[in-house]
Amino acid sequence: MFFIDTIEIEGLGNRHYLAGGRQTAVAVDPPRDFDQVLVAAARRGVRITHVVETHVHNDYVTGGLDLARATGAAYLVPAGARVSFARIPVADGDTVTVDDGLGLRALATPGHTPHHTSYVLREQGHPVAAFTGGSLLIGTVGRPDLVEPRLTDRLARAQHASAHRLAAELPDETSVLPTHGFGSFCSSAQAEGDATTIGKEKTVNTALTTDVDSFVARLLADLDDVPAYYAHMGPANAAGPAPVDLRPPAVADAEEIAARLAAGEWVVDLRNRVAFAEGHVAGSFNFEADGKIATYLAWMIPWGKPVTLLAESPEQLAAAQRELARVGIDRPAAAATGTPREWVAEGGSPASFPRSTFAGLAGQDTDGIVVLDVRRDSERAAGYLEGSVHLPIHELHKRLGEVPAGTVWVHCAGGMRAAIAASLLDAAGRDVVAVDDGFDAAAEAGLALVTD
Repeated sequence: MFFIDTIEIEGLGNRHYLAGGRQTAVAVDPPRDFDQVLVAAARRGVRITHVVETHVHNDYVTGGLDLARATGAAYLVPAGARVSFARIPVADGDTVTVDDGLGLRALATPGHTPHHTSYVLREQGHPVAAFTGGSLLIGTVGRPDLVEPRLTDRLARAQHASAHRLAAELPDETSVLPTHGFGSFCSSAQAEGDATTIGKEKTVNTALTTDVDSFVARLLADLDDVPAYYAHMGPANAAGPAPVDLRPPAVADAEEIAARLAAGEWVVDLRNRVAFAEGHVAGSFNFEADGKIATYLAWMIPWGKPVTLLAESPEQLAAAQRELARVGIDRPAAAATGTPREWVAEGGSPASFPRSTFAGLAGQDTDGIVVLDVRRDSERAAGYLEGSVHLPIHELHKRLGEVPAGTVWVHCAGGMRAAIAASLLDAAGRDVVAVDDGFDAAAEAGLALVTD
């Protein structure tokens, strides 16, 4: 008998796993805040004896090293990974015993990184699941362009070969359990479905249904933007991350919030975009706690700049702090909970800006209006509003001066990124309207679309 528990980190779009038998277990690609893994192990009544990494991760700070130290587990890392800490190097074909009759076999699956390794869980020697990390995903593969531009084509071809190796060596009924593909930008496309097997992937995954040249051409053509903070994740993981520190940050009063804004620091309001638009500290930015705060804040903030968090509750603050720690934003400079009236210095009042929809935009006189599209290039390529200006959200903070004069109606695909952009523009003193609407509503409202 064996079990596999999935630990999902929805904000980063990754899955982590705990697998084992009656007494002992292995943790696969654990998150930095590994307390969830310990809870899963305690619930099962097992001891974690092994922690394994499929690769040196580019999209989050691993908890593997710290989890291994905390539990006394053996820490297994692909032999080809250049790291600065003690670990057990894993080579192709290596095996380890997880529990009675249950073991792991390492399979070299380069492509996402040169050293990428998958782990096949075997019960009584028979493969039952494959932890494929950033190799074979659900309906797609991990992107090959995160290591070094000169290696991208070679790694793309290696992805094709690795997918075929997994398909050839494993039975069709083997479960495929990737780390990426559920929203992470480490995936070359988003997962199609929630679960899969080797047999299913043989019929739907382009890595397994097309020749290598066609696969590589399509893979490279479809690659999306790379979050800027990825440049810091690999080095942090290779050096050996410090233990996570989730102690509450220092409390900031209204005067300190004002002083930090005056110093050019980032003050981030975690409340939902409706509440922020209705009232906020002038100069603060809105990154919703329930959105992809880790991805977009880490992508946009100048790396290392102090950040102060404003939240409606201690629970919201703690959740955001945890999300940010996963991508290396370790200690907020300060924080406050409550309402904007408590955060604004004496004598001041909260700022605000209007929200609308695409129907509201359609009813406007176009004179003096700028329509700003903050979606990514790949999204805009599928269609955009005629006459709109395009600045992807992750570039906007550096290119605010390029936004033409006029009242800015800013939109994205659903509203979250438009709210971030509206807060940046509002902080810069621009008149702004946040379009809080799905992009499909633009055509329904009668707005002219351009499709290439």
